[in-house]
Amino acid sequence: MPDLSALLWPNAVAIIGASAESTTLRGRIMEVMLRHDFKGPVYPISRSHEEILGRRCYPSIDKAPEQVDLAILIIPAKFVPDTLAACGEAGVRAAQILTSGFAEESGEDGAVLQDEIRAIAKRYDMAVLGPNCIGFANTLNALCPTFSPAVDNMEQPLLPPWRKDGHITVVAQSGGIGFAFFDHGRPKELPFNHIVTTGNEACMEALDVVDHLLDEGKTDAFILFMEGVKNGAKLTPVAEKALKAGKPIILTKIGSSDAGARAAASHTASLAGSYQSYQGIFQRYGIIEANEIEEMVDIAAGFSYYGRNLPKGKRVGICTASGGGGGWMADMCVAAGLEIPELDPDTRATIDEYLPAYGTSQNPIDATAQAVRALGYAGLARMAAKSDVLDAIITVASCRNPTILEREREAWLELAGEVNKPLLFCSYTQPHQVSAEILGRAGVPLYGNMANCARAMAEMADYRQLHERFLGAANIRSTDSATQNKVAAQLAAAGPVLCEYEVKPLLRAYGIPTADEALATSADEAVALARKFEGPVVLKIQSPDILHKTEAGGLALDLQGDDQVRAGYDKVMATATAQTHGVLVQAMAPKGHEMILGINHDATFGPMLMLGFGGIHVEVDPDIALSSVPMDRNAAQALLDRLRGRAVLDGVRGEAAADIDALLDLVVKLSCLAADHGEVIGELDLNPVLVHGAGLGVSVVDALVVKRT
Repeated sequence: MPDLSALLWPNAVAIIGASAESTTLRGRIMEVMLRHDFKGPVYPISRSHEEILGRRCYPSIDKAPEQVDLAILIIPAKFVPDTLAACGEAGVRAAQILTSGFAEESGEDGAVLQDEIRAIAKRYDMAVLGPNCIGFANTLNALCPTFSPAVDNMEQPLLPPWRKDGHITVVAQSGGIGFAFFDHGRPKELPFNHIVTTGNEACMEALDVVDHLLDEGKTDAFILFMEGVKNGAKLTPVAEKALKAGKPIILTKIGSSDAGARAAASHTASLAGSYQSYQGIFQRYGIIEANEIEEMVDIAAGFSYYGRNLPKGKRVGICTASGGGGGWMADMCVAAGLEIPELDPDTRATIDEYLPAYGTSQNPIDATAQAVRALGYAGLARMAAKSDVLDAIITVASCRNPTILEREREAWLELAGEVNKPLLFCSYTQPHQVSAEILGRAGVPLYGNMANCARAMAEMADYRQLHERFLGAANIRSTDSATQNKVAAQLAAAGPVLCEYEVKPLLRAYGIPTADEALATSADEAVALARKFEGPVVLKIQSPDILHKTEAGGLALDLQGDDQVRAGYDKVMATATAQTHGVLVQAMAPKGHEMILGINHDATFGPMLMLGFGGIHVEVDPDIALSSVPMDRNAAQALLDRLRGRAVLDGVRGEAAADIDALLDLVVKLSCLAADHGEVIGELDLNPVLVHGAGLGVSVVDALVVKRT
């Protein structure tokens, strides 16, 4: 990957196709760039002008007075390839192509031009952004090669002058949406250091930008707007790098419906749609999904201010002079998964000294206007923050009139410096800009939406827990090479579909226990095998043509005695095909919670492991979760905890708790199998898996493998 430093931190910039007409995009980009205090030279490249906005023009890039790091191309699409090649010959190390008319258009001509761009960028090792984007901004460098109105004629500086850290980077495939995050966040006094729009991503993807900026180390939180990932192999390492560094990614991905999912042979493949695979990666590596611009900006705000001091837990204290506002915020916090504990007696006694009879200190703390006049909101928050039962404080008030906060300016500065807990402020009226500035200088984010404020706090608490667990996780042990080679050989020798009796040896090689069973090719053999098992048996047809035995009638359950086994064999064999291998005779497993586990080779991300509840509702109302592989025990536990019905396994209505340990052990071992052989296995189903009572293990009742073609 070319070095992106020349793109984001160029020595000089050339605008190829610059114009003096401010009504055109070619003219506006010059105006926007020169409106900001970029320290490097900006050279207009134009054959039709001698001067633009007081700057001398040059007829071509090779005529510029010095070697230029970054070229901005805003010329007709058909001229872009030759111009980009000329830039490469002139030593230009980076380019941004604003022009549209490439692969986003119907027909082949645009796609051909885009392929040419990709080849030229590779030939000259150039970092090329676009085409079909609206530019980027590096606010730390006052560099804004874009025509976005969000950075044009601004009433504020690009960055809050007092913010030296907590920087937020926006990377978006959509140009307009990318700068919209900045437009929503800058009035909240948030420090955006980069806004990068990637357009068609002919040469450089959004994840390439994130990867580079993680190494650069100047970004503390990322906002991503994605339509898709062209190279799925990039997402996991970039997500893992971000989590390891403690740099959260807040993301929205459009196109989450799975209407185009193919019909698949196995339950796993039919349930594991493409968006579910994205979610599996997101949730494993702490990527926070959100649904709209304001929500994403508000979540990023919490991390911007408190990324280095995230809440230690989910216990929140709410301070307010509005009982209704405090109660509403409490409901929002609980809905977000936070806790609102009653304050300890000592803290309550301290606060009660200032409260009138109609106030309350229990939490939410309704101090009433009388106590707020005496204490100030900062004083009230200070008292609450001393409580050991609270991990964070949310103050709820009106910030429409900044007078109260102006009186408390110094108090908030002092409070933020002495309290080692996150302090968030939420206004139930439209906040005044001065209010945002006062709190921002004190290091306190101001929210105008209760649900977003609560969610931001919850996401910060969850992220801290995941980050600490990730850093403390042991390395996942790889399976020994002898086992890997043995299973690889068995897979290679098998046909395109492996029946249950062929799958079980693969599972046993990875330490996954399987039921007592054997293959019969006659009724007499089935009877003889059944006699060896204590209790009832089940008979299953073994044919690569019969993937769903129940629907085909190739399954006979709970058979006891020679006559039942013989009759069951005849019934099952009535469904036989030319490729039938025989009938599997298996001891009936004891009852347990029905689960489904599987492996699906996702077209974008490769092998993904699925865990979910099985039974008759699995296809009607699936309760499943996916993850990349391999997994350690912590990751397996997190995967299980994502299931809606997770609490059922702890025992409800008198039922005994299930053997969670055995289930997690199965998940880990299956994930290693998937990691080692996921390029060969297209689909693998263990359905159902019965999870028995605590200490009694699990039973893999059925199994199927469909190899990749």
